[in-house]
Parts: sequence; structure tokens; C-alpha cells
Amino acid sequence: MSTDSAAVPTPSAASAASPGADGQKPEPRDFIRQIIRDDLASGRHHAIRTRFPPEPNGYLHIGHAKAICLNFGIAGEFAGWCNLRLDDTNPGKEDPEFVEGIKDDVRWLGYDWHDLRHASDYFEVFYDAARKLIRDGHAYVDDLSADEVRAYRGTLTEPGRNSPFRDRSVEENLELFRRMREGEFADGSKTLRAKIDMASGNMNMRDPTIYRIRKIAHQNTGEAWPIYPMYDYAHCLSDALEGITHSLCTLEFEDHRPLYDWFVDKIDLPAHPELWQHLREGGFRTEPAKPRQIEFSRLNLSYSITSKRKLAQLVNERLVDGWDDPRMNTLRGLRRRGFTPGGIRLLIERLGISKQNSVIDYAIFENCVREDLDGSAPRRLAVLDPLKLVITNLADDHQETLSFPNHPKDESFGQREVPFARELWIEREDFAEVPPKGFHRLKPDGEVRLRGVGIVKCEALVKDAAGQVTELHCTLDLDSRAGMPGAERKVKGTIHWVSARHAVAAEVRLYDRLFNVPAPDDDSDGKSWLEHINPEAKRVVRGWLEPAAAAAAPEQRYQFERLGYFVADRVDHRAEAPVFNRTVTLRDTWAKQAG
Repeated sequence: MSTDSAAVPTPSAASAASPGADGQKPEPRDFIRQIIRDDLASGRHHAIRTRFPPEPNGYLHIGHAKAICLNFGIAGEFAGWCNLRLDDTNPGKEDPEFVEGIKDDVRWLGYDWHDLRHASDYFEVFYDAARKLIRDGHAYVDDLSADEVRAYRGTLTEPGRNSPFRDRSVEENLELFRRMREGEFADGSKTLRAKIDMASGNMNMRDPTIYRIRKIAHQNTGEAWPIYPMYDYAHCLSDALEGITHSLCTLEFEDHRPLYDWFVDKIDLPAHPELWQHLREGGFRTEPAKPRQIEFSRLNLSYSITSKRKLAQLVNERLVDGWDDPRMNTLRGLRRRGFTPGGIRLLIERLGISKQNSVIDYAIFENCVREDLDGSAPRRLAVLDPLKLVITNLADDHQETLSFPNHPKDESFGQREVPFARELWIEREDFAEVPPKGFHRLKPDGEVRLRGVGIVKCEALVKDAAGQVTELHCTLDLDSRAGMPGAERKVKGTIHWVSARHAVAAEVRLYDRLFNVPAPDDDSDGKSWLEHINPEAKRVVRGWLEPAAAAAAPEQRYQFERLGYFVADRVDHRAEAPVFNRTVTLRDTWAKQAG
């Protein structure tokens, strides 16, 4: 049994709410926190214990972030603790690689767990508890096949029928269950089912399966178990064993709550220490409790999918470049794209907690990330679609160093040196030979301010054989430079640049939303969700960076001025061969498309 302990949530994981007039963050208010406050006030609980229990059958996605922030965040707010528990009851679909990925993602979001647990830590307890259910007349071994079980279960409008094996004696059930445990029966030939009510209006209560036979090795227990517990059974008992006070889960488990409570009540672990005594002898230090399940709405984002099956399909069919592809909404993908833990936590906080399912516009998520990056990302100069600009009234060998602020709103970021020379790269879209109405950038005989340099005027164009403009010849108004009498002269446009002599070539990956419709899962248009993949979700260009940007460490985030927020790729970036990923544009470009 693992007890990989760590500290309670760190201060960095606190919510990113805006402070009130008194400089203090407002106290979060929602129905879950109110329940917890009431439970503490009434004396029902004296300490708060939560858990985050993912199944390690894939990498975590943005939908999991809400559960992470809620469970760890609430535990921290109420001076309690939160366990990370791996729900590893389904061998064959689970992988140690995913376990390590889950741990890494939780820590990246800014949280640490009290104990690291696995459902498999409790397999012996689950087995003994199932024997107790049999002895108490609450469980039986069934020989019906899976198809027969479904047929006997009934429908939402018709009651189910009792299995012909439902009335086996306690002795026979105990013996058959023992033989299941010994591996005597074939996969699928028998199950252990709870004996509840086949006429219940809640389908989950119609004699649900507790154990099934699966002769497959488990990543933690090896070949020790040929039978494995079902999620509804293992989950609630794991909560009870760990002393969890509030089991927070999404709304799809609301109909499962009666079954959750039924197992907790019938087995009553606090009153039966013989079921878990060996855990205590092995160093288990938590007293079992009766947890309370509370449901909340899940996080659904437009232009996204969160189905693990479909995410795996994207990876397996090589429609993306892996689980950490920056187009994916896995936490690993979002991290590689440059999305920040603070931006994700800000999204979760602003959405709040409710019981009403809804779809959140992806633009809200992007705005949260922009807001977080605006205050934390240093600025750098980069050109992604270069057009050469030559300042003809400077000497061929002219070269100087300019001082630029690393952040225009925060002097604590300091200054950096930016090289400037006669030949520059500018963005091609900052020049128009035939400018549209309202165009305030460079044009023939027009003037713009070069950021940090002065005002230049376009005097001549150089074109190639196809008539494409390849070079602009401009003059610099030397009197408009910093410290000169004309430095305050006004022109309508300001553009950025990089020195062609000093610029460092970089691979720049321009990422965008993976899907081009708000609801890719909606097949009402007769199209498969795969047909809604956005072909423009990844474009790769060769850009030019100022030297200070190229020297970035992997995962260093910048705002490339006037272009957007970018991050040095955590896998491929090297100072001698820079690779940057676009995190998000400076403004929402999808709103205009939707309009």
C-alpha cells in the first residue's frame, strides 16, 4: 500500500480571484462550501477530507481540472487535506505511464496530495467486505451472462426480474465466491451481485454487480486476483476507508448516490475494524468514516471533446502528435501549448460551482489565460512573416543597442538590450502597397514609428520578377529618435521589428482550436466529429526572434509584441534551434468569424 505523502495544497494553488476594495480576495460562496460550513458548525465533522480519484487509463484533460481545483482547493481552504487516489480496478486499460502523468499534472496545477493511494491497496478489504454482504444476505453469486443480466434488468418504465440464482443460500454463495477468488471459473461465467431491489425506479439499485471475473494481470497486484471489484463498490469503500468526509463528484453520479450510501451503510466500516485491521497493521493511519457524496456540474468547453475514447482515437490514428499535442485539451497538451496553471484556476473560479450543466465558450478560457499571462509574461520582439526594411540614411555598418523594458506594466521585470542595425525584418502585414481605408501602418510615401527607434518613411519598393514586394527602402527621421527635439512628433502607426543582422531563426508553431465548430460531438449535421477537425489548428512558420527570446529556457513564456503569447516548446526547444508554440493570440479572432 502506497503512502507517498506530501504537503497540503500550497499557497500557489490558491484561487486567482480579484481582490476586493480592501485588498482581500472575496470568500468563495457556493452550495458545496456552504454544506461544509454547516457540517463543521453542527459538529458533524471536525476536519475536512477530500480526494481526487482518477482512473489511470489516460491523461487528464481540462474537464478533470475542475475536480482537481475543487477537491484540493476546498481541502486547503478549510485547513484539511486531499488524497490523490488512483482508481485502478480495471486492469488492461490502465498503465503506469498514466499514473505518472496524473501525478505530474496535479503538481503542475499547483497542488500536492496528503497521501497517494490506489484502490488496489484495499483489494483484501473489498473482498472481506463482500463476504460480509453475503453473510448478511445482501449479496449473491449469479450465473447469468452479461446479456441475460441486461434482459432481466428491465427498463426505465418496466421493473426488472429476479435472477433465478438470487435465492442461493449464504453457504453456497460464500463457497462460490471463494472459488471465484481461487480462479476456478472462466471470465464472465459468474458475478457477485448486490441483493437490493429489482423493481427500483433507480436502475443502479437493481442488483448491481459487485465483482466480475477477469483473469488479467494487474499493474500493482500482478496475478494475485482473478476477480476485480466494480467502480461503484470500490469507490465508496475507498472513500470510507480513507476517512473522506465529502466525496465530490460530477452530476452523472447523482443517480449513483443511493447505491454509494447503500454500500457504505450495509458494510459500515467504522463499526467493523476486523475488515481493515490488516491495513492498520501495515501502517494505515486513517480511521474509516461515512463520507457524504455531493455532485456538481462538470466543465464542458465549446470547440472541445473530453471523451477519453475519442482523445485516444486522435492519438492512435495520428490525427495529432500525441497526448501532449498542443491542440489537445489534455493538461499535458495545454501545458505544452503554454496555457498556465493560473489561467486554468482562474477559469474554474470564475465559472463557479453549480448543479446546472452548461457549455462554456472557449473564448472565456482563452481570456483567462491572456489575463494571467499579461501580468506574468515578459515581452520580446519577433517577426513571423518577414519583409525586409532597409534604412537607407544609415551607414551599411550601423549598429547600436537599445534598451527595452521587459514588461511595460511592471518595472520589476527590468530592462534588456535589443540590437538595432540598418536592415530590419518587419511583419509583411504591416505594409500595404495599396492600403485599405483606415490602414495606419507603412505604405508608399507613408510614415510609421518603429518601436523604440523613431519614425521612418517608405521611399521606394523592391520587387521580384513576380511583382512581389521583397524589400522596402525607408529613411529614418533622425530628429524623431529618443532624446531629440522631434521625438514627440505624432504618427498614427507604430510597428515592431527585429534586426536582420542579429535575428535568430526559429520554428514557430501557430496553434489554434482543434475543432472548427462549437459542438464537434453534435452529429445533427450528419457529419462525424472527426470531420470537424480544424485544418488550420496547426501551422508551422519560420520566424525571426531578437536574441533574448531565442535564449529562453524550455517552457519560458513571452508575449511577442503585437502577435500574441508564445512559449518555448518544452520538448523540442534549444537555444541554438529555437522552437516556440503560440499559446493564444492577443485578441479573440473567433468572435469575428462567428459574427
